[in-house]
Parts: sequence; structure tokens; C-alpha cells
Amino acid sequence: MTEQQFSKSGFETRAIHAGYEPDPTTGAVIPPIFATSTYKQDGVGGLRGGYEYSRSGNPTRTALEGALAAVEEGERAFAFASGLAAEDTLIRSLLRPGDHIVMPNDAYGGTFRLIDKVEQVWGVEHSPAPVDDPAKVAAAIRPGQTKLVWLETPTNPLLNVGDIAAMAMLAHDAGALLVVDNTFASPYLQQPLTLGADVVVHSTTKYVGGHSDVVGGALVVRELELAERIAFHHNAIGAVAGPFDAWLTLRGLKTLAVRMDRHCDNAERIVEFLSSHPAVGEVIYPGLETHPGHETAQRQMKRFGGMVSFRVNAGEAAALEVCARTEVFTLGESLGGVESLIEHPGRMTHASVAGTDLEVPADLIRLSVGIESVDDLVADLERALD
Repeated sequence: MTEQQFSKSGFETRAIHAGYEPDPTTGAVIPPIFATSTYKQDGVGGLRGGYEYSRSGNPTRTALEGALAAVEEGERAFAFASGLAAEDTLIRSLLRPGDHIVMPNDAYGGTFRLIDKVEQVWGVEHSPAPVDDPAKVAAAIRPGQTKLVWLETPTNPLLNVGDIAAMAMLAHDAGALLVVDNTFASPYLQQPLTLGADVVVHSTTKYVGGHSDVVGGALVVRELELAERIAFHHNAIGAVAGPFDAWLTLRGLKTLAVRMDRHCDNAERIVEFLSSHPAVGEVIYPGLETHPGHETAQRQMKRFGGMVSFRVNAGEAAALEVCARTEVFTLGESLGGVESLIEHPGRMTHASVAGTDLEVPADLIRLSVGIESVDDLVADLERALD
């Protein structure tokens, strides 16, 4: 199929077929792992297929990047060794010392650490603002200095929802770009570029890879001019995805749609259970009508995802005990795999933001709901809470 034909295809078709045509020699329907560092040239400067060195380009990575661009409806994608490598390369591509970022006041701890401890030393300043309050985001923008408005939606781990279209207008009116971390939603549930975002960020370790067997990241851009700037730094900095990692991520992407539907089904059942449990003080899930961002999420997401957060009535010690008692839910960091995970953000993924404006509640538990039998998951949580 041509790129034009793919643009009219459904998500599942693009996820399975975009980025790679069956091998013309063998007919192989899956791209091979091109485990090579260099390529024979047809004369000096005569690059066969544009490949010369695998930091600059690798056919397996090219296949993944083509598929990611197709499912996010972007012009071009770039695959990285990790989500943080993608974020660092993006910032160094687009910002210079003295520039400013507006970021979520409940951002992923790793993103906050990168911007606050690494990029700030380089001279990039930042201000936090709640993603669900456009007025406060607008107030945090410094005209002429703010170059990026950084949005997570839903956020990690408080699952706040930002209006992507509204944030895009705010950013563009101020001469800034809108970056959306789409990791929690995945490309199946949300396509920020179609709503006005300029760049999408993914930790492909999570839902895109989906099997907890690979670490990776990606950037997808809406315009080719921006792609050229990122492409230079992608090669110059060199934090690229290796061919085996790219192959595993591409394999995961092919089943993203069916996995996400099951993640959402299971999450909805768990939210229903937690909402009626006396030990639970608050359930945080965009699918709940009581969630302040429910209408926005309903408008810009296909479904509400597989991430659920909740707070226990008895405080931090009780939250830690719940995390220790589950058996089907594995105590561990990360998210988005086929297996269910439970964690205590304050002590684990978000320990780096303790004592800052981004500190999370001590009684908060975050669930990454997997695709196991939902009856087993509910029973596991019931035992842990009781």
C-alpha cells in the first residue's frame, strides 16, 4: 500500500502494515533485524538506500519510525534508546540557554528530573502549571522566552487531563510549540498532532512495546521543517534505538489496538470495584463522570486508558501495605505491559519530586492494569485492601 492509501486506512491496518513492504527477495512479511553497524557504498558517497552507518539510519529502525508516524498521523518519527533520550534530544534541538519551558505541575518524575537537574544547568528555565487550567498555563508563559509548552495528558500519576486543542492555541499565540507526552493514552486512544500539537513524545517502553521486554522512546512531528532540526540532533547526539529494540517495539505496535481495548475493559471493572470499597478514599480515572477532566478526555480520547490511581483512607503506611500484599499485581515501576503492576509513586517513580511543587500524595497508589483475567485482578486487590 502507498502512503496515501495508508492515510485512509484504519488504525489497526496502519499499525500492522505501515513502514514496511514485504521483502522483495523472500516475501518476508516482518522486517529483519539488521544487526549491522555499517553498509557497503556503491562508490564514494553512493549510499545504497541512504544507509551508511547505523547511528544515522538502520532499516529496522526505519520500519518502526514509519509505523509510528502513520499511527500518530505525523509527517515523521524518530526512535530513541529511551523516552528520556527522546525528550533530551528534543529540548536540545529546539531550545537554547535562556529559553523557557512551561511544564505540568504533576509531570512524570523522570521528565521533571531531566528538565530541573540537567537542562536547567544548561540554561533552560522552567515553570510548573496545572495542565487542566489553561488560564494558569497562559500565566506561566513568558512572552518571547517560552519556546515549549509541555503537556502530559493524562498526567502521571494523578491522571489530570489537559485540553490539547486549547493548549495548542495558547502555545502558538505565544510563539511557542506544544509538546504532548502521549505515553499514557497511546496512539490508539489519542492523536495529539491532529488536535494541533507540534510534537508527540512516547516512552515506547510502555504501551507501544507492551510486553515489558524493551526500553525505547520516540518523537513524532507534525511538520517536516521541525523534523529536519530533530533529525540533525538525532544523529549528532546519537541516542538512537538499536535494531533489536526497534524490532521488538514494532512487534508490540502491531497488537496495540487489541491490547488497549483489553486494558481499558479491565481498568473500568477495577475502577467500579475500587469506587465502592470502604478502604478507598478516592479513585482517580478520567472515565469517571466525577473526574474534573472527564468531558475533555471524552472529547479527545477514544477510551480512557489502563492507568488507575487511588488513595487509601488510612494513609501512607496502609498504602505501602497494599502494594506489598498483591500477588497478581506485581510491585514494580514502569507501566503499559501485558502484566498488571502496582506501585507507590511517592516512594518509587516520583521520589525525585519529593519536596517540590510536583510532590504526589503519600497515600496514593498507581495501577497499570494489564490484560489478565479481570476477576483475578479484582480478587487480588480485594485481598490486599481487606
